[in-house]
Amino acid sequence: MCSFYLFVALVLLPLFSMLSFTARSTDFHVGVILDLNSTASPVGRIGMRSLKMALEDFHSFHGDYKTRLVIHPVDSKGSVVDAAAAALHLLRDVKVDAIIGPQKSAQVNFVMDLGDKAHVPIISFSATSPSLARQTPYFVQTAQSDANHVQAIASIIKEFSWTQVVFIYEDTEYGNGIIPYLSNALQDVNARVPYRSVLPVSATDELIGNELYKMMTMQTRVFVVHMTRFLGTRLFLKARELGMMTEGYVWIITSGMTDHFSSFSSDVAEAMQGVLGVRPLIPKSSELNSFASRLRMIRQDNPDMNRDEMSIFGLWAYDTLWALGLAAERVGSSRSSSSTTENETSANFSSPFTFRVSETGPELLKAFLGTRFNGLSGEFNLAEGQLKQTSFEIVNVVGSIERPVGTWTPLSTSMGTFRSIIWPGDSIKPPRGWEFPINGKKLRIAVPEKLGFNDFLQVQTDNRTNETTVSGYYREVFDSVMHALPYALPYEFVPYSFIKPDGSRFGNYNDLVFQVSLQKDYDGAVGDITITSNRSGFAEFTMPFAEGGVACIVPIKYEDVNDVLIFLHPLTIQLWLTTAILYISTAMVTWILAKRLVQSSRESLSQHVGMSCLLPFFPGERIEVILICLILVTWAFVANLLSSTYTASLSSRLTIANLRGSVTNVEQLIANGDYVGYQDGSFLESHLIKLGFDQAKLKNYTSADGCKQGLSLGSKNNGISAYCDVLPHIKVILSQACGKYVMINPVYRTDGFAFAFPKAFPAVPAISRAIIQLTENGTIPNLEQLYFPKPECDVSNSSSPPLATVSLRSFSVLFAITGFVTMTCLFVSLTLHLHKKTPLDQRIADLRASAGSRIRQYVKRDHRPSSPTAIEIGQVEEIRPSSNDGVVEIEVIPSHH
Repeated sequence: MCSFYLFVALVLLPLFSMLSFTARSTDFHVGVILDLNSTASPVGRIGMRSLKMALEDFHSFHGDYKTRLVIHPVDSKGSVVDAAAAALHLLRDVKVDAIIGPQKSAQVNFVMDLGDKAHVPIISFSATSPSLARQTPYFVQTAQSDANHVQAIASIIKEFSWTQVVFIYEDTEYGNGIIPYLSNALQDVNARVPYRSVLPVSATDELIGNELYKMMTMQTRVFVVHMTRFLGTRLFLKARELGMMTEGYVWIITSGMTDHFSSFSSDVAEAMQGVLGVRPLIPKSSELNSFASRLRMIRQDNPDMNRDEMSIFGLWAYDTLWALGLAAERVGSSRSSSSTTENETSANFSSPFTFRVSETGPELLKAFLGTRFNGLSGEFNLAEGQLKQTSFEIVNVVGSIERPVGTWTPLSTSMGTFRSIIWPGDSIKPPRGWEFPINGKKLRIAVPEKLGFNDFLQVQTDNRTNETTVSGYYREVFDSVMHALPYALPYEFVPYSFIKPDGSRFGNYNDLVFQVSLQKDYDGAVGDITITSNRSGFAEFTMPFAEGGVACIVPIKYEDVNDVLIFLHPLTIQLWLTTAILYISTAMVTWILAKRLVQSSRESLSQHVGMSCLLPFFPGERIEVILICLILVTWAFVANLLSSTYTASLSSRLTIANLRGSVTNVEQLIANGDYVGYQDGSFLESHLIKLGFDQAKLKNYTSADGCKQGLSLGSKNNGISAYCDVLPHIKVILSQACGKYVMINPVYRTDGFAFAFPKAFPAVPAISRAIIQLTENGTIPNLEQLYFPKPECDVSNSSSPPLATVSLRSFSVLFAITGFVTMTCLFVSLTLHLHKKTPLDQRIADLRASAGSRIRQYVKRDHRPSSPTAIEIGQVEEIRPSSNDGVVEIEVIPSHH
């Protein structure tokens, strides 16, 4: 009997406990609006299955929670009206606390307004259109927005340097929502969208085929497809039928199709070989592996189940219900049963849009937005009503599987390194992204046919055979560039004549570039085509392959070397006058110092001048001699430098200085109103007018010989004073006529010569890279040297500036030193002269004079030579006065012969 009571206790007590817990729990009713029986999309079935599994797992894992979720699924049947009706039923009749769904973006647009009015959160795990974000506060996207795809797609475009992309999308809220974001992302990577193909969901195979055929006639071969499964599979089947899944094509699909690839039929999988797909990256986890195993078991138990493997939408649905359960537990049972609107209070049930306003909704929404956890799809974290952006996986369709080839993260600036990709047509070589719409077509490259200025490009047409022969430097450069491309690009040259049969002008370079932009008769142009802002507006130019710039040349003017005053030209007037003044002042100081040495005022002025030249060798007092020598040495040094400078300057003027341009600069041409020539058909006319030239003073020339003849005549003889052209042509003219013309300043900067193509021509980036490559490896410079060897005369320098006349400034320091030395010597001499005559010196001088006088008198009185006291003046060597105790004695010392 005891065993019986024990058995009853063990069995009934848990039962009563469960009943007691159920009575204490609070139910949260959750409506589910999905397309449960749609054949076009399995998202509804996958989502519903995941929600049921999540509900079971959540309550099993959180058995102690006081809240329970009760789901109420309703089939929206793929209709916007049915989705809205289902939402009204759930809000008004079932009085749900939250709604999961609807499935499609167009359905959400209606239902979110109802949820906002009822204060009931509308949570969608499948509506991915970016346009839905933040329209109402009660709408939440628990799926990755399509706007998050665009950066990953743009990174793929940038990685392979594709410059043009065609969008193909369905005309629905889902299809249109991503386009503005994708356009902006592609613009950031310098990719254009030349065409957008919009297909209705109900498009027939004929309509799809016509649209694909239209795209076949375009050059672009990169297509981004944003469609749902139903329309996308039909598109690829038709593309394979038209031959658009072959080598050279690029197809990129978004997660709307990538996520369902495993459920595609074998025919569709075969048609999609080589396609690149972008989808959110699902991190691996043990929970995810367990979930996948349960799905496989369910499918084994239900063989009739459609082939729906694990989908990202299923994972988002699972995480959505799990987050809703956590949020409901936070809110708990603190909610009001109902709160009626004014219409319900007045018992007005005539309007189908009257329903209760939930007071639990705001709290539940706040709790749901703040829920964070690691779910099956990765981190569940909402920001501004959307699931935060995660990493994306790039897959490549090969066989029946999707092979991962790369990963993009929000912090990535590029895709990094791709794994090996198999492109459509089983090609392993990345497509260039564009092709000519008709196989075998060659590029029609226009070449200007002119009467003259054909040094760089010669175009000759045989009138009998109508065959055109193109040769010259530009032809060689273009051929080398095209051969350097990583792919073959066939082309042929087509002449564009600048002249009519009667010899009159027919076109110009602007017309040539414009014709290229039309893409009717020409696909590109080669020649001396300068890049200008006007031409860049309607044509695409490559990198320049030749230097740019505009310069003018004038005839050389030979100065007259027989000028009678040419000897005065080397020095300025100021320098001549200063030299003369300094010379005279130096001579005067020297004469003053020399006069004191001579000690005689009876000599004539001519004698004083003559003795001044010999003063360095004049015997006498040494201080004056030293001063005079110092003055003369300093002056000789300065005079020698001045003489050398004068000689060199005069020699230069008699040789180099006679090579002068008739005009020194462009401003002088404008001020004089001279006639100026330019090449016919070029942009030079408008350029010269902008510089300030009068249009009436401009003359066009069709050949270099014509401009040379005009320069020889000059403006006064119905010719021109200068000829202006681009630098390459100017250098050729100068090299052909060395010593006849000279380039004047300034040289105006412009872009160089380049190849012209229509706007957005896809091969322009590759051609520009080839030009840079050939320039760096020396191919283009070698071709230039081959066709235009370096001339004997220097043509790169502009007109040499006039030889400068030597000015006073050049010798100012030396003249200052000379003047300082001269005046210092004069000052020293005067100072010594003033302090020299002391009393004793004066007495000695007087005695000397007295002794000399007495001796002369004595000699005159006694003329006897035998007298021992007689001393001849010629025999006296020195009369030496001496002082002894105040007595002055005179000692006469005879000379010894």
